[in-house]
Amino acid sequence: MVVWENGGMKKDDYKRFRIRTVAGADDFASMAEVLTRRFAKALEQSGVLPDLVLIDGGRGQLNAALKVLQDLGLDYIPAVGLAKQAEEVYQPERLHPLVLDPTSPALHTLQRIRDEAHRFAITYHKKLRTKRTIQSVLDTIPGIGPSIRTSLLKTLGSARRVRESSVAELASVPKVTPKLAQRIFDHFHPTVEMEPEPSNDCYNDRSQPGSRGGDAT
Repeated sequence: MVVWENGGMKKDDYKRFRIRTVAGADDFASMAEVLTRRFAKALEQSGVLPDLVLIDGGRGQLNAALKVLQDLGLDYIPAVGLAKQAEEVYQPERLHPLVLDPTSPALHTLQRIRDEAHRFAITYHKKLRTKRTIQSVLDTIPGIGPSIRTSLLKTLGSARRVRESSVAELASVPKVTPKLAQRIFDHFHPTVEMEPEPSNDCYNDRSQPGSRGGDAT
């Protein structure tokens, strides 16, 4: 979830959410969970509420968001949906979507916010996939259990840092012994064995002087 304020993106207020209550791919239910958690927390902590809620989607997504706002007593906050395919703006009180001029600054602003939300979400999902991959890889290394895996990720900060760290950096992580640090490093930096080079000897049994079948002078 991203925030736009005073003509620009306010990245300090961005929020990431891992879906907890929805099984499988359910866009409407996932959106409802995220909005409920976001605004319920804002109400609980007397946080700042938005002047407008922009939903990424059409009529269905907007209706899901409107129900959450109504359930929380926040139905006075305006909400609109921006459908990507035709860049149509859906509003609660209008049966048909609003089609803005493609050159409209208002449309460009909505698109910029929507596209930033896409970028932010995609970056987060890639990070989660990378983290899950590194966790599964670490689990295959002998001597690493959940406790050491957690210590590695917490101390080094990211899955990428675990892969890129030196033996000394790995050994500085709590619970990681020098021997285990070397094992982890070797796992991510396997030694490539070089094939032996062919012999440069230009002679063989038949071409050497004095061999059978040839004359030596």
